[in-house]
Amino acid sequence: MAFHPIIDLTRGVVWGYEALVRGTKGESAGAILSQVDEERQYKFDQACRVKAIELAGRLFPATGDTKLSINFMPNAVYEPAACIRTSLETARRVGFDMKRIMFEFTENERMADTKHVARIIAEYRRLGFITAIDDFGAGHAGLNLLANFQTDLIKIDMELIRGIADSAARQAIVSGILVMARALDITIIAEGIETEAELAALKNAGIDLFQGFLFAHPAIETLPAVALRA
Repeated sequence: MAFHPIIDLTRGVVWGYEALVRGTKGESAGAILSQVDEERQYKFDQACRVKAIELAGRLFPATGDTKLSINFMPNAVYEPAACIRTSLETARRVGFDMKRIMFEFTENERMADTKHVARIIAEYRRLGFITAIDDFGAGHAGLNLLANFQTDLIKIDMELIRGIADSAARQAIVSGILVMARALDITIIAEGIETEAELAALKNAGIDLFQGFLFAHPAIETLPAVALRA
């Protein structure tokens, strides 16, 4: 697993780290995920969760509230309470507070049953986990997902971020997302930040949490050095 920081620029701290799957020779997440067929989805999803939590227990500060963000496959979760059991047991075993864990799912994965996803979100939140939609604005169903259930956070897709400083259309879309998020009491993370101009535009829009190469690149099985901007 590699770790990529999420920055709280208002406080000037690392809010959390997203755990990203990598191959043993540094292969990308896409290269690894392309090898996971439907029959192995559940075991792969569980193995990634366990690995991420074990590493967080070893690498993260023991005190504080630094979050661990884990991507998961909703279609691999056959029954929410049963599928989360291994994650709970791993967190207890390594002494990692489960309230510091955020589960994020990408809307790039087609949701076969949105009611099932809603049950997953409800169960995870009941247990004290944080939930998020990744890549919001890309993929299959952004607004429809929000109409059916609300997560704690939304991560705005990097394609909406790219070049936002010079794009009135992108600025208007992000502004609209922020209005919806505030009405639904959802926190926004802007991901894929690569330039100071993008960062300035998003700060001016009222966003506090950021993720992107401007701050750090993912580091495999270690926490990367972070360049905090004022």
